[in-house]
Amino acid sequence: MAFLTATDRHHSEPLLSRILSGIGNAIVAVGEANPRLRRVEKLQRMSDAQLAERGIRREDIVRHVFHDVYYL
Repeated sequence: MAFLTATDRHHSEPLLSRILSGIGNAIVAVGEANPRLRRVEKLQRMSDAQLAERGIRREDIVRHVFHDVYYL
């Protein structure tokens, strides 16, 4: 006969910890869904030559993507 024990971690963590973890996960999800972040990631995957064709230096990617939102 086999014995199986399942432990639900949600009941073993304190309520406040679960709430804060949920809030943190939501903030991360919102940030990752930002189209500007996806644009930064796309540019970071490009080679230096590809960036140069677009007139962008690797160190200026974030400045390029957020130029109209933040004074960088």
